Amino acid sequence: MYDELIDSGDLPIARKSVLPGTGFFLPDSLEEDLEDERTAAALEGAEVAVIADPDADGLACVALLREAYDDVRAVPEPDGEDDDEAPTSDGDDAPAGGEEEGETLDLPGDDAVEAPEPTPHEVALVPASPHDVEDAIQRVADHAEPGIDLYVCDLCPDRYKYVEDELEAALETADSVAWYDHHQWDDAVAEAVREAGVDLVVGDSDEECSADVVYRSLEYDFSPMYEELAAVTRDHDLWLQEGPRSDDLADYAYWTNPAEYVEVVREYGVDLPDWVREFIEERRVEKEALIERAIARAEYREIGDYTVGVTYGRCSQNEVAEAMREEGADASVVVKPAGSASIRGTEAFDRCHEVAGKVNGGGHPKAAGCKPDIYDDMLDYANHWTSRGAVTKQVILDAFREVIEDEANEDEAVDDT
Repeated sequence: MYDELIDSGDLPIARKSVLPGTGFFLPDSLEEDLEDERTAAALEGAEVAVIADPDADGLACVALLREAYDDVRAVPEPDGEDDDEAPTSDGDDAPAGGEEEGETLDLPGDDAVEAPEPTPHEVALVPASPHDVEDAIQRVADHAEPGIDLYVCDLCPDRYKYVEDELEAALETADSVAWYDHHQWDDAVAEAVREAGVDLVVGDSDEECSADVVYRSLEYDFSPMYEELAAVTRDHDLWLQEGPRSDDLADYAYWTNPAEYVEVVREYGVDLPDWVREFIEERRVEKEALIERAIARAEYREIGDYTVGVTYGRCSQNEVAEAMREEGADASVVVKPAGSASIRGTEAFDRCHEVAGKVNGGGHPKAAGCKPDIYDDMLDYANHWTSRGAVTKQVILDAFREVIEDEANEDEAVDDT
Protein backbone atom coordinates (compact mmCIF):
# COMPACT_ATOMS: atom_id res chain seq x y z
CA MET A 1 0.00 0.00 0.00
CA TYR A 2 1.31 3.45 -0.90
CA ASP A 3 2.19 5.63 2.08
CA GLU A 4 0.17 8.53 0.72
CA LEU A 5 -3.01 6.45 0.89
CA ILE A 6 -2.84 6.27 4.69
CA ASP A 7 -1.14 9.61 5.35
CA SER A 8 -3.98 11.87 6.44
CA GLY A 9 -1.83 14.90 7.19
CA ASP A 10 -2.56 16.69 3.90
CA LEU A 11 -6.15 15.54 3.39
CA PRO A 12 -8.88 18.14 2.90
CA ILE A 13 -10.92 18.72 6.07
CA ALA A 14 -13.97 17.02 4.57
CA ARG A 15 -12.05 13.76 4.15
CA LYS A 16 -9.91 14.05 7.25
CA SER A 17 -13.09 14.40 9.29
CA VAL A 18 -14.36 10.94 8.33
CA LEU A 19 -11.15 8.87 8.14
CA PRO A 20 -8.82 7.62 10.92
CA GLY A 21 -5.23 8.75 11.27
CA THR A 22 -2.16 7.05 9.87
CA GLY A 23 -1.48 5.03 13.02
CA PHE A 24 -4.78 3.20 12.63
CA PHE A 25 -3.40 1.30 9.66
CA LEU A 26 -0.29 0.01 11.44
CA PRO A 27 -0.51 -3.77 12.00
CA ASP A 28 -0.64 -4.73 15.68
CA SER A 29 2.48 -6.87 15.29
CA LEU A 30 4.48 -3.92 13.97
CA GLU A 31 3.12 -1.59 16.64
CA GLU A 32 3.95 -4.12 19.37
CA ASP A 33 7.52 -4.43 18.13
CA LEU A 34 7.88 -0.64 18.09
CA GLU A 35 6.41 -0.38 21.58
CA ASP A 36 8.84 -3.02 22.85
CA GLU A 37 11.77 -1.10 21.40
CA ARG A 38 10.53 2.20 22.78
CA THR A 39 9.92 0.79 26.26
CA ALA A 40 13.31 -0.90 26.39
CA ALA A 41 15.01 2.33 25.36
CA ALA A 42 13.08 4.38 27.91
CA LEU A 43 13.81 1.97 30.76
CA GLU A 44 17.54 1.73 30.11
CA GLY A 45 19.17 3.05 33.27
CA ALA A 46 15.84 4.16 34.78
CA GLU A 47 15.11 3.68 38.46
CA VAL A 48 11.39 4.48 38.14
CA ALA A 49 8.81 3.59 35.50
CA VAL A 50 5.52 5.43 35.08
CA ILE A 51 2.80 3.82 32.99
CA ALA A 52 0.35 6.61 32.23
CA ASP A 53 -2.43 7.60 29.89
CA PRO A 54 -0.77 10.20 27.63
CA ASP A 55 -3.47 12.84 28.05
CA ALA A 56 -3.01 16.00 30.11
CA ASP A 57 -3.99 14.25 33.35
CA GLY A 58 -1.76 11.21 32.93
CA LEU A 59 1.18 13.32 31.79
CA ALA A 60 0.74 15.69 34.76
CA CYS A 61 1.21 12.61 36.95
CA VAL A 62 4.51 11.94 35.18
CA ALA A 63 5.60 15.55 35.73
CA LEU A 64 4.80 15.28 39.45
CA LEU A 65 6.75 12.05 39.81
CA ARG A 66 9.77 13.42 37.95
CA GLU A 67 9.75 16.41 40.26
CA ALA A 68 9.45 14.21 43.35
CA TYR A 69 12.41 12.10 42.21
CA ASP A 70 14.40 15.22 41.21
CA ASP A 71 14.73 13.91 37.68
CA VAL A 72 16.68 15.77 35.01
CA ARG A 73 14.79 18.37 32.99
CA ALA A 74 15.00 18.29 29.20
CA VAL A 75 13.01 21.25 27.90
CA PRO A 76 12.76 21.29 24.08
CA GLU A 77 14.03 24.23 22.08
CA PRO A 78 11.20 26.46 20.85
CA ASP A 79 12.58 26.61 17.32
CA GLY A 80 12.55 22.81 17.06
CA GLU A 81 16.18 22.75 15.93
CA ASP A 82 17.63 20.88 18.90
CA ASP A 83 18.37 17.41 17.55
CA ASP A 84 18.83 16.08 21.07
CA GLU A 85 15.15 16.49 21.88
CA ALA A 86 12.17 14.44 20.86
CA PRO A 87 10.43 16.02 17.87
CA THR A 88 7.03 17.58 18.21
CA SER A 89 4.28 15.40 16.79
CA ASP A 90 2.71 16.59 13.57
CA GLY A 91 -0.54 16.65 15.48
CA ASP A 92 -2.40 14.57 12.91
CA ASP A 93 -4.40 12.87 15.63
CA ALA A 94 -4.74 12.64 19.36
CA PRO A 95 -2.64 10.11 21.22
CA ALA A 96 -4.40 7.31 23.01
CA GLY A 97 -5.98 7.81 26.30
CA GLY A 98 -7.43 10.37 28.30
CA GLU A 99 -10.62 10.52 29.68
CA GLU A 100 -12.09 7.73 30.61
CA GLU A 101 -11.16 5.64 28.26
CA GLY A 102 -9.15 8.36 29.47
CA GLU A 103 -9.81 11.10 28.12
CA THR A 104 -7.85 9.40 27.77
CA LEU A 105 -11.08 8.15 25.37
CA ASP A 106 -9.35 8.06 21.99
CA LEU A 107 -8.23 4.49 21.64
CA PRO A 108 -5.13 2.96 20.03
CA GLY A 109 -4.96 3.39 16.30
CA ASP A 110 -5.62 7.15 16.32
CA ASP A 111 -1.95 8.04 16.14
CA ALA A 112 1.36 6.67 14.97
CA VAL A 113 3.75 5.27 17.56
CA GLU A 114 5.84 8.03 19.10
CA ALA A 115 9.63 7.88 19.24
CA PRO A 116 11.22 7.23 22.65
CA GLU A 117 12.59 10.13 24.67
CA PRO A 118 16.17 10.75 23.55
CA THR A 119 17.23 12.26 26.91
CA PRO A 120 17.74 9.53 29.54
CA HIS A 121 15.44 9.94 32.52
CA GLU A 122 15.57 8.36 35.93
CA VAL A 123 11.76 8.37 35.80
CA ALA A 124 10.83 6.71 32.50
CA LEU A 125 7.51 7.41 30.78
CA VAL A 126 5.67 4.40 29.32
CA PRO A 127 2.47 5.66 27.62
CA ALA A 128 -0.54 3.32 27.62
CA SER A 129 -4.26 3.38 26.95
CA PRO A 130 -6.97 1.70 29.03
CA HIS A 131 -7.10 -1.06 26.43
CA ASP A 132 -3.41 -1.95 26.55
CA VAL A 133 -2.40 -1.18 30.13
CA GLU A 134 -1.69 -4.88 30.69
CA ASP A 135 0.74 -4.89 27.74
CA ALA A 136 2.57 -1.88 29.18
CA ILE A 137 2.86 -3.56 32.58
CA GLN A 138 4.29 -6.68 30.94
CA ARG A 139 6.81 -4.62 28.98
CA VAL A 140 8.06 -3.03 32.18
CA ALA A 141 8.36 -6.49 33.72
CA ASP A 142 10.31 -7.67 30.69
CA HIS A 143 12.66 -4.72 30.19
CA ALA A 144 13.12 -2.97 33.55
CA GLU A 145 16.07 -3.55 35.84
CA PRO A 146 15.19 -5.52 39.01
CA GLY A 147 14.35 -3.27 41.93
CA ILE A 148 12.70 -0.53 39.88
CA ASP A 149 9.78 1.44 41.36
CA LEU A 150 6.66 1.17 39.17
CA TYR A 151 3.76 3.61 39.09
CA VAL A 152 0.55 3.22 37.07
CA CYS A 153 -1.41 6.46 36.64
CA ASP A 154 -4.77 7.50 35.22
CA LEU A 155 -5.71 4.01 34.05
CA CYS A 156 -8.37 1.56 35.22
CA PRO A 157 -8.75 -2.14 34.28
CA ASP A 158 -12.30 -3.36 33.70
CA ARG A 159 -11.48 -6.85 35.03
CA TYR A 160 -8.70 -8.02 37.32
CA LYS A 161 -8.05 -11.00 35.08
CA TYR A 162 -6.95 -8.57 32.35
CA VAL A 163 -3.92 -7.49 34.42
CA GLU A 164 -3.47 -10.42 36.82
CA ASP A 165 -0.57 -12.21 35.14
CA GLU A 166 1.16 -9.00 34.10
CA LEU A 167 0.97 -7.54 37.60
CA GLU A 168 2.42 -10.74 39.04
CA ALA A 169 5.36 -10.45 36.64
CA ALA A 170 5.84 -6.77 37.43
CA LEU A 171 5.78 -7.38 41.17
CA GLU A 172 8.57 -9.92 40.75
CA THR A 173 10.70 -7.31 38.96
CA ALA A 174 9.78 -4.11 40.79
CA ASP A 175 10.71 -3.21 44.33
CA SER A 176 7.34 -1.47 44.70
CA VAL A 177 4.20 -0.93 42.62
CA ALA A 178 1.82 1.99 43.22
CA TRP A 179 -1.35 2.71 41.25
CA TYR A 180 -2.93 6.18 41.30
CA ASP A 181 -6.23 6.81 39.56
CA HIS A 182 -9.60 8.54 39.78
CA HIS A 183 -11.86 6.46 37.53
CA GLN A 184 -14.81 4.33 38.59
CA TRP A 185 -13.22 1.13 39.97
CA ASP A 186 -15.14 -2.07 40.56
CA ASP A 187 -14.76 -2.94 44.25
CA ALA A 188 -13.69 -6.50 43.50
CA VAL A 189 -11.04 -5.33 41.02
CA ALA A 190 -9.65 -2.80 43.49
CA GLU A 191 -9.52 -5.38 46.28
CA ALA A 192 -7.75 -7.91 44.04
CA VAL A 193 -5.14 -5.35 42.94
CA ARG A 194 -4.43 -4.42 46.56
CA GLU A 195 -4.22 -8.05 47.64
CA ALA A 196 -1.66 -8.65 44.90
CA GLY A 197 0.66 -6.21 46.70
CA VAL A 198 -0.07 -2.94 44.89
CA ASP A 199 -0.45 0.37 46.74
CA LEU A 200 -3.71 1.46 45.06
CA VAL A 201 -5.16 4.93 45.68
CA VAL A 202 -8.39 5.81 43.86
CA GLY A 203 -9.73 9.34 44.12
CA ASP A 204 -13.32 10.51 43.92
CA SER A 205 -13.98 10.84 40.20
CA ASP A 206 -16.36 13.75 40.83
CA GLU A 207 -13.79 15.71 42.82
CA GLU A 208 -10.27 14.71 41.76
CA CYS A 209 -8.25 14.00 38.67
CA SER A 210 -5.37 11.54 38.78
CA ALA A 211 -2.86 14.38 39.14
CA ASP A 212 -4.67 15.37 42.35
CA VAL A 213 -4.28 11.81 43.63
CA VAL A 214 -0.55 11.74 42.87
CA TYR A 215 -0.05 15.20 44.38
CA ARG A 216 -1.58 14.21 47.74
CA SER A 217 -0.22 10.67 47.81
CA LEU A 218 3.50 11.31 47.36
CA GLU A 219 5.49 12.25 50.44
CA TYR A 220 7.03 15.29 48.82
CA ASP A 221 6.71 19.03 49.40
CA PHE A 222 5.72 20.26 45.93
CA SER A 223 6.00 23.90 44.97
CA PRO A 224 2.75 25.84 44.38
CA MET A 225 3.33 25.48 40.63
CA TYR A 226 2.52 21.78 40.81
CA GLU A 227 -0.55 22.32 42.95
CA GLU A 228 -1.77 24.71 40.27
CA LEU A 229 -0.92 22.18 37.54
CA ALA A 230 -3.12 19.59 39.24
CA ALA A 231 -5.95 22.10 39.72
CA VAL A 232 -5.98 23.32 36.12
CA THR A 233 -5.68 19.76 34.81
CA ARG A 234 -8.69 18.84 36.95
CA ASP A 235 -10.70 21.67 35.40
CA HIS A 236 -10.55 19.99 32.00
CA ASP A 237 -10.40 16.35 33.00
CA LEU A 238 -13.58 16.59 35.09
CA TRP A 239 -15.09 18.87 32.44
CA LEU A 240 -15.60 21.73 34.90
CA GLN A 241 -14.53 24.30 32.30
CA GLU A 242 -13.99 27.12 34.79
CA GLY A 243 -10.93 28.63 33.07
CA PRO A 244 -9.33 28.79 29.59
CA ARG A 245 -5.91 27.50 30.64
CA SER A 246 -7.21 23.98 31.10
CA ASP A 247 -8.20 23.84 27.42
CA ASP A 248 -4.69 25.00 26.51
CA LEU A 249 -3.16 22.15 28.50
CA ALA A 250 -5.56 19.59 27.05
CA ASP A 251 -4.99 20.75 23.47
CA TYR A 252 -1.22 20.84 23.87
CA ALA A 253 -1.17 17.33 25.32
CA TYR A 254 -3.48 16.24 22.51
CA TRP A 255 -1.25 17.53 19.72
CA THR A 256 2.32 17.26 20.92
CA ASN A 257 4.72 14.48 21.80
CA PRO A 258 4.06 13.24 25.40
CA ALA A 259 7.75 13.65 26.26
CA GLU A 260 7.66 17.28 25.18
CA TYR A 261 4.49 18.02 27.14
CA VAL A 262 5.89 16.66 30.40
CA GLU A 263 9.08 18.69 30.20
CA VAL A 264 7.33 21.91 29.16
CA VAL A 265 4.87 21.85 32.09
CA ARG A 266 7.72 21.02 34.47
CA GLU A 267 9.52 24.12 33.26
CA TYR A 268 6.64 26.57 32.79
CA GLY A 269 3.71 25.12 34.72
CA VAL A 270 0.25 26.02 33.42
CA ASP A 271 1.41 29.37 31.97
CA LEU A 272 2.65 28.01 28.67
CA PRO A 273 5.34 29.95 26.78
CA ASP A 274 4.54 32.00 23.70
CA TRP A 275 5.98 29.48 21.26
CA VAL A 276 3.64 26.81 22.64
CA ARG A 277 0.66 29.15 22.47
CA GLU A 278 1.46 29.96 18.85
CA PHE A 279 1.60 26.24 18.09
CA ILE A 280 -1.77 25.69 19.79
CA GLU A 281 -3.43 28.58 17.95
CA GLU A 282 -2.20 27.29 14.60
CA ARG A 283 -3.62 23.86 15.32
CA ARG A 284 -6.92 25.25 16.52
CA VAL A 285 -7.76 26.51 13.03
CA GLU A 286 -8.05 22.92 11.86
CA LYS A 287 -9.57 21.84 15.17
CA GLU A 288 -12.46 24.29 14.77
CA ALA A 289 -13.07 23.15 11.20
CA LEU A 290 -13.31 19.52 12.33
CA ILE A 291 -15.62 20.51 15.20
CA GLU A 292 -17.94 22.31 12.77
CA ARG A 293 -18.13 19.20 10.57
CA ALA A 294 -19.08 16.99 13.50
CA ILE A 295 -21.68 19.44 14.82
CA ALA A 296 -23.28 19.66 11.38
CA ARG A 297 -23.76 15.86 11.40
CA ALA A 298 -25.41 15.78 14.83
CA GLU A 299 -28.74 13.97 15.25
CA TYR A 300 -30.95 13.76 18.32
CA ARG A 301 -32.88 10.81 19.74
CA GLU A 302 -35.50 10.76 22.48
CA ILE A 303 -34.79 7.82 24.82
CA GLY A 304 -37.06 7.64 27.85
CA ASP A 305 -37.07 11.06 29.44
CA TYR A 306 -33.72 12.02 27.91
CA THR A 307 -32.52 13.58 24.68
CA VAL A 308 -29.33 11.97 23.36
CA GLY A 309 -27.25 13.71 20.70
CA VAL A 310 -25.09 11.56 18.45
CA THR A 311 -22.60 12.44 15.74
CA TYR A 312 -19.52 11.13 13.90
CA GLY A 313 -16.12 12.50 13.03
CA ARG A 314 -12.51 13.05 13.98
CA CYS A 315 -12.82 16.00 16.33
CA SER A 316 -12.41 17.33 19.85
CA GLN A 317 -15.30 15.64 21.61
CA ASN A 318 -15.77 18.10 24.48
CA GLU A 319 -16.60 21.08 22.28
CA VAL A 320 -18.89 18.99 20.09
CA ALA A 321 -20.68 17.60 23.13
CA GLU A 322 -21.10 21.11 24.52
CA ALA A 323 -22.67 22.24 21.25
CA MET A 324 -25.14 19.34 21.40
CA ARG A 325 -25.92 20.18 25.02
CA GLU A 326 -26.75 23.72 23.95
CA GLU A 327 -29.18 22.22 21.45
CA GLY A 328 -30.96 20.39 24.26
CA ALA A 329 -29.04 17.10 24.57
CA ASP A 330 -28.95 15.56 28.06
CA ALA A 331 -26.15 13.26 26.87
CA SER A 332 -23.96 13.17 23.78
CA VAL A 333 -22.12 10.53 21.76
CA VAL A 334 -19.22 11.31 19.42
CA VAL A 335 -18.28 8.30 17.29
CA LYS A 336 -14.72 8.40 15.94
CA PRO A 337 -13.43 7.04 12.60
CA ALA A 338 -11.15 4.58 14.45
CA GLY A 339 -14.26 2.88 15.91
CA SER A 340 -14.12 4.35 19.40
CA ALA A 341 -16.65 6.74 20.87
CA SER A 342 -16.79 9.40 23.57
CA ILE A 343 -19.88 9.73 25.76
CA ARG A 344 -20.64 12.96 27.61
CA GLY A 345 -23.30 13.64 30.20
CA THR A 346 -24.82 16.66 31.92
CA GLU A 347 -26.45 17.45 35.25
CA ALA A 348 -29.52 15.70 33.88
CA PHE A 349 -27.71 12.48 32.88
CA ASP A 350 -24.78 11.16 34.93
CA ARG A 351 -24.57 7.46 34.01
CA CYS A 352 -22.19 7.65 31.07
CA HIS A 353 -19.86 5.08 32.63
CA GLU A 354 -22.73 2.60 32.81
CA VAL A 355 -23.54 3.11 29.13
CA ALA A 356 -19.90 2.67 28.18
CA GLY A 357 -19.65 -0.42 30.38
CA LYS A 358 -22.21 -2.18 28.20
CA VAL A 359 -20.15 -1.62 25.04
CA ASN A 360 -16.57 -2.47 25.99
CA GLY A 361 -15.69 0.74 27.81
CA GLY A 362 -15.86 2.72 31.03
CA GLY A 363 -15.09 6.06 32.60
CA HIS A 364 -16.83 8.66 34.72
CA PRO A 365 -20.52 9.43 35.37
CA LYS A 366 -20.37 12.43 33.02
CA ALA A 367 -17.48 11.46 30.74
CA ALA A 368 -16.78 7.98 29.42
CA GLY A 369 -15.53 6.16 26.36
CA CYS A 370 -15.81 2.84 24.60
CA LYS A 371 -15.00 0.86 21.49
CA PRO A 372 -17.80 -1.61 20.70
CA ASP A 373 -16.55 -5.08 19.76
CA ILE A 374 -18.26 -5.11 16.36
CA TYR A 375 -15.38 -4.88 13.89
CA ASP A 376 -14.48 -8.29 12.46
CA ASP A 377 -12.59 -7.21 9.34
CA MET A 378 -11.72 -4.20 7.21
CA LEU A 379 -15.05 -4.41 5.42
CA ASP A 380 -16.73 -3.57 8.72
CA TYR A 381 -14.46 -0.54 9.04
CA ALA A 382 -15.15 0.46 5.43
CA ASN A 383 -18.85 0.40 6.23
CA HIS A 384 -18.13 2.37 9.40
CA TRP A 385 -16.45 5.17 7.43
CA THR A 386 -18.94 5.33 4.56
CA SER A 387 -22.00 5.12 6.83
CA ARG A 388 -20.51 7.64 9.28
CA GLY A 389 -20.53 5.13 12.12
CA ALA A 390 -24.14 3.98 11.73
CA VAL A 391 -23.70 0.57 13.40
CA THR A 392 -21.62 1.96 16.26
CA LYS A 393 -24.19 4.69 16.87
CA GLN A 394 -26.99 2.13 17.04
CA VAL A 395 -25.10 -0.15 19.45
CA ILE A 396 -24.40 2.75 21.81
CA LEU A 397 -27.95 4.09 21.61
CA ASP A 398 -29.18 0.59 22.49
CA ALA A 399 -26.89 0.72 25.52
CA PHE A 400 -28.48 4.03 26.49
CA ARG A 401 -31.89 2.38 26.26
CA GLU A 402 -30.79 -0.42 28.58
CA VAL A 403 -29.35 1.95 31.16
CA ILE A 404 -32.34 4.28 31.05
CA GLU A 405 -34.73 1.33 31.31
CA ASP A 406 -32.77 0.04 34.31
CA GLU A 407 -33.00 3.50 35.88
CA ALA A 408 -36.76 3.55 35.37
CA ASN A 409 -37.09 0.10 36.95
CA GLU A 410 -35.00 1.23 39.93
CA ASP A 411 -37.22 4.28 40.41
CA GLU A 412 -40.32 2.12 40.15
CA ALA A 413 -38.96 -0.30 42.76
CA VAL A 414 -38.25 2.59 45.13
CA ASP A 415 -41.77 3.92 44.63
CA ASP A 416 -43.24 0.47 45.34
CA THR A 417 -41.18 0.21 48.53
